Amino acid sequence: MRSDIPKRASRTTTRDYPVAEEDDEYTTNIPRSAIRYSMEHPYTIQQGNRRIVFHPEPPPTKHRVHWMVFVGFGMASMLALWISLQMLGNWWNEHQLDATYGFPRTYQVDQVVGHDDSADHPTHFIFLNLNGRVVIIEIPGGNTSHARIYNGPAIIGDSPDMTLSPQSSRMSTTTAR
Repeated sequence: MRSDIPKRASRTTTRDYPVAEEDDEYTTNIPRSAIRYSMEHPYTIQQGNRRIVFHPEPPPTKHRVHWMVFVGFGMASMLALWISLQMLGNWWNEHQLDATYGFPRTYQVDQVVGHDDSADHPTHFIFLNLNGRVVIIEIPGGNTSHARIYNGPAIIGDSPDMTLSPQSSRMSTTTAR
């Protein structure tokens, strides 16, 4: 309120009763429409034969998974399948090489090259890959007392001990001289 406005002279207020009694005389009940119920736990209101149960928490919702989650799982499983198939293929290739050439890698061939040999008794060649170093064993005419051992080239590259010697492929395609 503003204090510069003068009060009406016709209206005078007098207090003939004590202030403490004023609160007791004017106490009224709260209307039933304004009653507030506690929302801490589920409670029930019963009107006649109708019963209403209130729950303070919201109703449970269905958790739906986004469709991209399934796409992501599918892509991850396809990647795992692809990697496992690649690993299986590499293992199978190494198994086939081990079954064919053994370990260390070995290749044998019989050829007539003119070192005390003939068509009936060709020279026997054994190619070994020992730790990336090619060793050639020549047995002329099948006579092991005249066997010769040659040191071949070193194989350079990834896992040289698993590689076949280059002479083995060349020797198998040569013809008799």
